[in-house]
Amino acid sequence: MAKNTKTQDNLNTGISNANSKKVADELNKVLADEFVLYTKTLKFHWNIEGRDFHALHLFLDDQYNQLQTIIDSVAERVRKVGHFAIGSMKEFLSETSLKEHASTSPVAESMLAELVSDHDELIRKTRTLIDDFDKKYDDKGSSDFITGVMKEHEKMAWMLRASVPNAR
Repeated sequence: MAKNTKTQDNLNTGISNANSKKVADELNKVLADEFVLYTKTLKFHWNIEGRDFHALHLFLDDQYNQLQTIIDSVAERVRKVGHFAIGSMKEFLSETSLKEHASTSPVAESMLAELVSDHDELIRKTRTLIDDFDKKYDDKGSSDFITGVMKEHEKMAWMLRASVPNAR
C-alpha cells in the first residue's frame, strides 16, 4: 500500500477517501501556483531598480513573506486532509498554471503588473475551489480555508494596484 493511501485510510473525518484525494490534488496545484508566485515576487524584490527602489523593495519584502505564510498553510492543509504536499521544483513547475518570469533585466513597474495578473489568476482559481470543495467534495473545512487564501490574494492584489499605478 502506498504511504499516501495509508495516511488517508487512517482518517475518519466524514470525507470520503476519493474526495479528500481530489481536494489534496487541487490544493497541491494551488501550492504550486503559490510557490511560483513567491519565487517571482522574491526575484522582483532582489532586482528592483529605479526611483522607487526603496519603497518597492520593502513592499515586495512584505509580499513575499505573506506568500511564504500562505505556502506553509496550503501544504499543511494538504496534510490535514490526509495526503502529502508536493515540494520539488519539478513538481511545482509541472502543476502550476502560472508562468515564470525568465527575464534577467532590471525589474520595472511594468513587470509588477505581472504580479497583479498572477494574483488575479489565483483569486479566480480559489473562488472556483470554494464551491468545489464544499459542494462537489463535501469538505467545508477546505472550502473555508481556501476562502481565506482568496482573501489574502485579494488584499495583496489591491495593494499592488494601489502602490504601482501601471499594475492595473
